[in-house]
Amino acid sequence: MGLLSCLIPLLAIGAAHSTPRNVLLLLADDAGFEAGAYLNKFCQTPNLDALAKRGLLFNNAFTSVSSCSPSRAQLLTGQASHSSGMYGLHQGVHNFNVLPDTGSLPNWLRDQSGGRILTGIIGKKHVGAANNFRFDFEQTEEQHSINQIGRNITRMKEYARQFLKQAKDEQKPFFLLVGFHDPHRCGHITPQFGEFCERWGSGEEGMGSIPDWHPIYYDWRNLEVPPWLPDTDVVRQELAAQYMTISRLDQGVGVMLKELEQAGLAGDTLVIYTSDNGPPFPGGRTNLYEHGIRSPLIVSSPQAEDRRHETTAAMVSLLDIYPSVLDALGIAQPNDTKVFGKSVLPVLKEEPPVKEGDAVFGSHNYHEVTMAYPMRMVRNRRYKLIHNLNYWADFPIDQDFYTSPTFQQILNATINKTPIPWYRSLLQYYQRPEWELYDIKVDPLERNNLADKPKYSGALKQLRQQLFDWQVATKDPWRCAPHAVLQEQGVFKEQPVCLTLGHEALKTYQKHPRILSQYEEYVLV
Repeated sequence: MGLLSCLIPLLAIGAAHSTPRNVLLLLADDAGFEAGAYLNKFCQTPNLDALAKRGLLFNNAFTSVSSCSPSRAQLLTGQASHSSGMYGLHQGVHNFNVLPDTGSLPNWLRDQSGGRILTGIIGKKHVGAANNFRFDFEQTEEQHSINQIGRNITRMKEYARQFLKQAKDEQKPFFLLVGFHDPHRCGHITPQFGEFCERWGSGEEGMGSIPDWHPIYYDWRNLEVPPWLPDTDVVRQELAAQYMTISRLDQGVGVMLKELEQAGLAGDTLVIYTSDNGPPFPGGRTNLYEHGIRSPLIVSSPQAEDRRHETTAAMVSLLDIYPSVLDALGIAQPNDTKVFGKSVLPVLKEEPPVKEGDAVFGSHNYHEVTMAYPMRMVRNRRYKLIHNLNYWADFPIDQDFYTSPTFQQILNATINKTPIPWYRSLLQYYQRPEWELYDIKVDPLERNNLADKPKYSGALKQLRQQLFDWQVATKDPWRCAPHAVLQEQGVFKEQPVCLTLGHEALKTYQKHPRILSQYEEYVLV
């Protein structure tokens, strides 16, 4: 994917300084590549396209986890979900929080700058505990309803104006996170607003209006279905609703950039746009398949010499956002081995050499508290390896996706034994092997699992070792699962080991051969 050539004119910016003084992070909620800049020829996103024209568009950006709270935590801590402790959703009965000693961008920036850098968050926060993520300026779902602070772009604009005025008045560099709630589903909670809350604030009767949003309506009959989704009219109708909500997100991006310009701070500010995880469709959010983890990423630098109106093939992770923000603000990174990532700012200077072994990693544990399905992943430019740790259970379905028209169509077709034009069956979607190996170059839809093919045994062995080494380096508590128990205390404190559970000897595993590692036996002394 690359940039379209017909992008709208750029926002005016002031004279750029030698280095950015500020960082503005614009975060979408469950967005994929629904943008003109990423060659979606139906979804109109003039503001994102303009941002891409004056920035660098990443074609190989990946989230390390496909769930909302864990993904937001990775951005703010630089740690994989198994390291930070944000294993699943933060709100309600799910109640996940980072571990007590986990640091975060707002806390680290405040401590290391002595309060010289102003931090703020507007919109969806969705992480905790509160003491681990203390922004100087906060207007989130903790003070407002999530729609009012995450979808009402006029209200969000007003708070952005307050924050930027404070930064300017106090003459402080800043880090501002704007967390949009679009295009997240809402049909399971407020169906009267539409499946993606596309009617909320649209000006339709009884829906209220958002002054800064001019809705774009799509005729579902004219839309093409991406090849990874069922090719049905139900999906087309869902895409039309999602695209309409994307128009609110896109215009929200435009509003924020305009506020930045009017405050006279555009020429000093690094702007980053991305999304927490993939779209809430089958194979998307909560999955480590491509459309669950591939992320839009646009980085626009105020420095005249930095790349703009270009694309990059550099492989980057959203774990790299944390060190990138610190790099931009001139703050040293904490000496913590669990902080995994590197700044993407050098890519703004020149394209790094392409290496076949370039790799990103994934670590997904829960989503909702009932969805215990931990997965680990390593992906390089050719292959992807997924380790499903709870592979004897069916893959879980979250609440808002379950009620979606797309999933209900798949479910009812399966129950009624009627065909549906999708390259997977629901049984295949539910029941996954322990190891999944895909050649992404020739099989981008991940249809052909190569894990049991002798031809790929070398690639499998190398990727398994690379994944395990990353788990060890980032202190993954699941690194011995599911066939062994991690022992790292007492006599094992200096040399942690994985001690076998004896699965190789059980008839269940003999009937269904799996690729098992050889683990040590525990010897009672």
